[in-house]
Amino acid sequence: MNSTEAIRRIVTTACGAALMLAATACTTTTRQVTDTRPVMRNTAPSTMSELRIADTALDSGNFELATSLYEKAVQTDPKSVAGLTGLGNTLYAVGDFTRANVYYQRASQGDPNATAPLIGIARVAIHQRRFDDATATYRRVLALAPNDPLASAGLGAALDLSGDHAGAQALLRQALKANPGDPLLSVNLGLSLILAGNPREGANVLLDVTRYPAAPPQARQNLALAYGLLGNTEAAAEILSRDLPKASVQDNLRYYEIQRARMDQPAGNAANAVSSATTPARVAPVHTAPIQAASLR
Repeated sequence: MNSTEAIRRIVTTACGAALMLAATACTTTTRQVTDTRPVMRNTAPSTMSELRIADTALDSGNFELATSLYEKAVQTDPKSVAGLTGLGNTLYAVGDFTRANVYYQRASQGDPNATAPLIGIARVAIHQRRFDDATATYRRVLALAPNDPLASAGLGAALDLSGDHAGAQALLRQALKANPGDPLLSVNLGLSLILAGNPREGANVLLDVTRYPAAPPQARQNLALAYGLLGNTEAAAEILSRDLPKASVQDNLRYYEIQRARMDQPAGNAANAVSSATTPARVAPVHTAPIQAASLR
């Protein structure tokens, strides 16, 4: 297994667990959304209010309620961009990317200038490893909505997956000037630096994100990756243990160890390089990127 494949396996494991945790963490909110339905019966909510409830249900992980409300909107108006996009989002959330893309395409045909379905189309393209298509679609979104943080974060991920780490970092830094402190942009910038072979600088970026209690799980997973590549397994283990069970933590630490052993770097381990005041720690670039350790949504 080469270094690229090893890194892909490291972050695929971490990112899958992070997504599972993100879904299970929302059960309380989902129950609250479900409990509001009897009240709404008496108030005869409009389609727009039902769509807002559907969006909240989707964000809370209540895919059944979200799907039901989005389908109702599409039954009322088969060309409803919000309804079609919402159905695409529910399918995307459960990993049915092919069917999600069908709804995104229908929504985009109904309104070619709507950015939400275009972002959905681009996200599906990334998961299907059609990086050129994703890049072109994200650039189309940014032409319609300059400096949009979600589109910028997605384009940065697409460029990283294509191996253009320098281009990704330039784009993300520019987007952060327009959207200071945006966590999606910061997470993807940190990951890009790690993949480009500079885990120390990537860790510094991610530390600024993870110090906040509401930091996304991807930030912690990527920070653990940076520390793991630098040889600081104790810090990596501590961070991983916040989101992952003990067995998964140990699996990731073993992957980090294998990856460090395979990396083509000067004599001396990466941990020693961190202590140098003049030379930033660098490892061999990795020409791939985790798809959802990078933030697409």
